[in-house]
Amino acid sequence: MQVSIVIPVFNEAVLIRPFLSNLRERTGGAEIIVVDGVSSDGTEQLAQGFCDRIIRSGERSRAKQMNVGAEAASGDVFWFLHVDAEVPLESLNEIARIMRDPKVCGGFFRIRLPTKPSVYRLTDGFAHYAGLLLRMRCGDHGIFCRQTAFVDAGGFPDVPLMEDVEFFRRLRCCGRIVHSNKRIEASPRRFEAVGPTRLTFAYGLIATLYALGVPLSRLAQIYQRTCCAAEATTP
Repeated sequence: MQVSIVIPVFNEAVLIRPFLSNLRERTGGAEIIVVDGVSSDGTEQLAQGFCDRIIRSGERSRAKQMNVGAEAASGDVFWFLHVDAEVPLESLNEIARIMRDPKVCGGFFRIRLPTKPSVYRLTDGFAHYAGLLLRMRCGDHGIFCRQTAFVDAGGFPDVPLMEDVEFFRRLRCCGRIVHSNKRIEASPRRFEAVGPTRLTFAYGLIATLYALGVPLSRLAQIYQRTCCAAEATTP
């Protein structure tokens, strides 16, 4: 089973090489595709030689970048990753184990944030169990799926927010989705920029409103006010 890893990036000069080096070490044999959203800090150049293919997207849009990467991918399974994460050991074997069942169309990993502060334990638990309850999952969980299921789901929708959650819901219509208890080590950088407690509860609020059917345009406004504004004012 050939796995193609698609990584959308934008101005990730600090992280791109360490991330790709670690990813290559832990996923030998996988096809690694980086899709750059017109970075201005040299991300594209720094990724040269550390992946199988670099694609320059016409604009910064995570959904469009992932779709472009998937279109260029040659694998049987597509695995979508964020650059600020560390995949677990034996992750490809884990994906192969899950996808061995022909009724399974995709899956995802659990996440782990640093040990401190303690609110991160709430974040870890909330992200997993609330996601199971609400039947939703975000991109930092490393969603993967069969190439055929990706096509049947129509790829990632071009929406103002939560394109990964929308895609996950579409994917659920294509077959079973199975989660792995192996953990992706997620970076706390956004939590540190916005504030761990503030961002945890903001994510919880947005997820709840989404489940209640609040339009994505409205959720995008809430996200901008509660998360992006605070991040922009952080020294």
